[in-house]
Amino acid sequence: MKSDQYLPQVRAQYEELPYPPRDPADEKARLVRTWLDDLAMLNHYCYAGRQSFRDRFRVLVAGGGTGDSTIFLAEQLRHTNAEIVHLDLSRAAIDIARQRANVVGLNNITWVHESLLALPALGLGQFDYVNCLGVLHHLDDPDQGLRALLSARKEDGALGIMVYGKYGRSGVYQMQALMRLINQGAPDATAMIRNTRDVLEAAPPTNWFKCGEELFHDHKHGGDAGIYDLLLHTQDRAYTVDELYDWFEGRHGLHLELTYRGRGRSAYLPEMVVAPQQAAFLESVRALPLRQQYAIAELLSGSVTMHTFFATQSAASRAPYGNADYVPGFFNGPSGAQLAALIRQHRSLPFMVDDPATGIKGLLTPGKYGDFIVQHIDGRRDFGAVFAAVRAEPALRAAPPDDAALFRDFQALFEFLTAIDRLLLRHRTVEPVSNSGI
Repeated sequence: MKSDQYLPQVRAQYEELPYPPRDPADEKARLVRTWLDDLAMLNHYCYAGRQSFRDRFRVLVAGGGTGDSTIFLAEQLRHTNAEIVHLDLSRAAIDIARQRANVVGLNNITWVHESLLALPALGLGQFDYVNCLGVLHHLDDPDQGLRALLSARKEDGALGIMVYGKYGRSGVYQMQALMRLINQGAPDATAMIRNTRDVLEAAPPTNWFKCGEELFHDHKHGGDAGIYDLLLHTQDRAYTVDELYDWFEGRHGLHLELTYRGRGRSAYLPEMVVAPQQAAFLESVRALPLRQQYAIAELLSGSVTMHTFFATQSAASRAPYGNADYVPGFFNGPSGAQLAALIRQHRSLPFMVDDPATGIKGLLTPGKYGDFIVQHIDGRRDFGAVFAAVRAEPALRAAPPDDAALFRDFQALFEFLTAIDRLLLRHRTVEPVSNSGI
C-alpha cells in the first residue's frame, strides 16, 4: 500500500498543512520535549527500570509528522548506537523533520515515506519502542493500525500512544459539525480556514467549544495548520477510558499505563480531580478497580482531551516499589531539597497541593521520615544508600528505622509523586543515558 493511495484527503491535508507547524531554524534555540518519550519515563514504565538504551535500541516513530518525537528521542540517544525510524505518509512533513534533524546534526534517523498500515510489508524489522501519537484516531480502521504497530514491536517492547479523549473534546466535535455546515461549497482550505476564524470570533460564550476553549491551543498558536487539524479535519474519532481498555487490554491483552501530559496519572484519579474537596463518595470510589476509577475521573473532570499512555505486555514492565536496589530520581519538578523544605514548612503533616500552572492537585502525606528521605534522593543513590543516609541523620540515630519501615512510611508520598510523574525509578545496574545538551 503506497502512501499516495491511502486516505487521500488526510494525506492531502498534511501535504498542504504539515503538522505540527515547525520552523527548522528554531532547533538552534530550543528542543521540543514530548511527554511520553523521555527516556526516564520509558525506563520506569516500560522496561522495569532496567533498560540501558545502549544495546542497539531501536525506535519507530509511526506517523511522526514534522518530527517532535523523532527529534527529542534522537537527541537523547545521540551518543548511543540506537536507531530511530521516522515514518509518515506526508512528504512535506518528513522534509521539515529532516531539516530539523540536519540543523542540529542528528544522523541516527532513517526516513521512510509510507503509511503505517504498510509496516508488515516494509521489512523494517522489530523495534524496542514504537511511538504513535495522534495517528490511530485518523484511520478508517484504527485496530488495523494497532495490529500493524504490534507487528513491528519486539515481544518485550513497548508502545507509546496518544488518541483523542471523547468527553474533553465534546466542544471540538460540535464545532467540526458546525464548520461542515458552514463550509459547504467552500472552494479550498484557505476559504474554510477563513470561515472558521470568523466563526471563532463571532461565536457566543454559550457555544460548547467556547465554554472549554482553554483546553485547546492549536487554533490560537498553531496557525492555519492548527486550525485545520483541530476544527476542520476530515477524519478523526475519540475514545473514553473504557473504550481504550476494551480495545488495548480486552482485544489485545496489553497492559496500560495512562499518563496525561504534565499531570501524569493524577488526571485519572478521582480524589485528585476534585481536590482540595474530599467528598464522601470518594471512599467507595477508592475501593473500585483502577479502570473504573479512571473512567469516573474522566467523566468528573471533563478536561481530558487526549489519552496518552504506554502499552506493554504486562504490569511487570513498570519499575517496582519496595526494592532497595532501585534508584529513585526526581523528574520534571522540584529537587529533593526543595521538597524536604516544603514538607518541613508544613511540620511534616499532610497538606494539600494545588498548582494552577500544571493542574496538579492532591493531598500530600509526607509520613514520619518523608523529609529525610527526599532530601537524600539525588538520582544516583539507590534506596539502600538513601535509607542508610536517613538512618545516619542525628535525629534518627537513637532508634534508626530499618528499610522495611522506611518503605512503608514513604509509600504514600512515593505514590503521590509517581502519580504526577515527578519521581521515577531505575535499577542501580543501569546508568542513565547522559546528554549534556538536554
